[in-house]
Amino acid sequence: MSYGKAVRDELRVPTRELRHAIPQVYAGYRQLHDSALAAGALDARTKELIALAIAVSKECDGCIAAHAHAAVLQGATPPEAAEAIGVTFLMNGGPATVYGARAFAAFQEFYAQRAEQPDGHQPTVR
Repeated sequence: MSYGKAVRDELRVPTRELRHAIPQVYAGYRQLHDSALAAGALDARTKELIALAIAVSKECDGCIAAHAHAAVLQGATPPEAAEAIGVTFLMNGGPATVYGARAFAAFQEFYAQRAEQPDGHQPTVR
């Protein structure tokens, strides 16, 4: 099953339409996003793994797909993603076991997709 890509594809058109309706709001959010996830005391990979774990706790499929993909692009590995997701079990209980499985499936999908690229890199799709 194509979990991560399917969710991103499902949300692509409605997100684009909303972004065109409220471009200034999206621009402000984009600035916040980029600032919060920029490398600082924590590297970008760690921040994306944190975002992935929070996405699981918030039960947000779109967030899971976005941050699973971004974590792969930042160089996270399946064991790192699994451990970050595992923390959500502690903090969020049973629902995290469902959304955690979704998150790991999305991460694995993007990880495999990146490995298939000749140079090991995948273009960023927003």
